Amino acid sequence: MMFREGIGETGRFILMHPVVTASYYTIVIGILMFSNSPLFLISAIIIGMSYDMLLKGSKSLRNNLFIILFMSFLTVLINALFTHNGSTVLFYLGNNRVTLEAACYGLVMALMLSGVMIWFSSFNVVMTSEKLIYIFGRFAPVLGLTLSMIFRFVPLLRTRFELIREGQRALYAGDEKSFVGKIRQLGKEVSILVSWSLESSIESADSMAARGYGLKGRTSYNLFKLRSADLLALFASIVLGGITTVSYAVGVNKLYYYPVIKVVESEPKWLEFAGYVSFIALLVMPLAIDLFGELKWKRSRSTI
Repeated sequence: MMFREGIGETGRFILMHPVVTASYYTIVIGILMFSNSPLFLISAIIIGMSYDMLLKGSKSLRNNLFIILFMSFLTVLINALFTHNGSTVLFYLGNNRVTLEAACYGLVMALMLSGVMIWFSSFNVVMTSEKLIYIFGRFAPVLGLTLSMIFRFVPLLRTRFELIREGQRALYAGDEKSFVGKIRQLGKEVSILVSWSLESSIESADSMAARGYGLKGRTSYNLFKLRSADLLALFASIVLGGITTVSYAVGVNKLYYYPVIKVVESEPKWLEFAGYVSFIALLVMPLAIDLFGELKWKRSRSTI
């Protein structure tokens, strides 16, 4: 039931302090961007998709699978056609050779990009505009406001465009249009969307001015309090991320793809195991926190 409908913004991890959630995503996405181990990347994708489903429901599974397939096809194709390094030649395309190493490296890069995009998908739910303003408001208020408006207006524009399209379909239902007519209709819908957005931006500017934005000495109020559970989650994120980073820095879980695919033999073996277990524990942490909270909530309701 939870994975089918999603819990939205009611999860326990979302309700944690902004410093905790921001630090967590910085650590996870940072590790993903520098990792080239298929085991690490596939694990991150599977757990990231599971957490995204917990937040948004089963509908997010289709979007994430599309991201993976599209990125895999595009990246493997581009890297295989334009990178000719590697010793294992699959075939020749004209005078250019297509190698196994280039295709495998493109697939790994696709996994990395897909993993980052999937985790950013849950980031958009967890890191609300209030959290971004709280984090950046003290030392970079303009940046915090800009980021919060970007994260808000992208889904807002999509919703408005769907409303405009539904309205236009209701007005011109059954009309047969040529390709040129459809392009013209699309331009009309985009023009309405731009006008609507400009009017909303004027209203937002007036609202900000009325609330004293930009005035010196203006204070702000927030509901975020750093609790013991937040400190524990922050400590766990730093420790688990640190173990994973150290294991990767000393050569654990590294692969080389050129000129041949080679797995780095690491010593000691226990550090390789510790790095992978720490990374999995780091990925599972928000999923476990939210599942524990939901189960506890349902158990408390059943006793009433």
